[in-house]
Amino acid sequence: MHAVSIAKENGLSLADQVAHELREDIINGRLLSGMPLVETELVRHYSASRNTVREALHLLGREGLTTYIRHKGVIVRRLTVDDVRDLFSVRRTLESRAILAGRPLAHPQADHMANAIDAAELACGREDWRAFGTHSLRFHQQVVCLLGSPSFNEFFTNIVAQMRLVFSAALDEASFQAPWLARDRHLYQLLLDDRRLEANEAMDSYLNDSEHQALTLLASAAHP
Repeated sequence: MHAVSIAKENGLSLADQVAHELREDIINGRLLSGMPLVETELVRHYSASRNTVREALHLLGREGLTTYIRHKGVIVRRLTVDDVRDLFSVRRTLESRAILAGRPLAHPQADHMANAIDAAELACGREDWRAFGTHSLRFHQQVVCLLGSPSFNEFFTNIVAQMRLVFSAALDEASFQAPWLARDRHLYQLLLDDRRLEANEAMDSYLNDSEHQALTLLASAAHP
């Protein structure tokens, strides 16, 4: 469906819809850190005005997903070590609270989590590590959904998009992504059994290891 039609159907401005689609392209690994976002191409692709595209890019810039470089224009942002530490601080706060104080896992939430894990497993079998990373992050979005807060859900979507930019720095995505499937399944089972304290301990360990891996990845990318 055309972006203009989708915007009307969802009650969004066209700028919001363009920003939404670009954000989803980041989450799905189609737009990677450092890629240029060329105004003329976006105008043509979305059948939007320059002002609309600029507004969409401004929205993404405020979310930390794009940055403007003089004489080069707007690019998908490259995250720093401090950015990554901040992302994991947010993740610990929200995902831990969702586990300890959120709603018990039940249908249809449980189905959404299971579907994300099954999709990740299929991607793993195809060695499609870009898709795998996206599905794993979708699983963690569903964890935050246990809080039952649309505002937190919207905010965490931006956190997920920034995390996806961290993944895009991996030269060997197989070794970077593969270990997390079993841990996502373990978390899901603990939540399904309502073993919240164990699930929170597992999540804490998960995020500590994931942060260490992400920081090591950025250090390697900076000093190949």
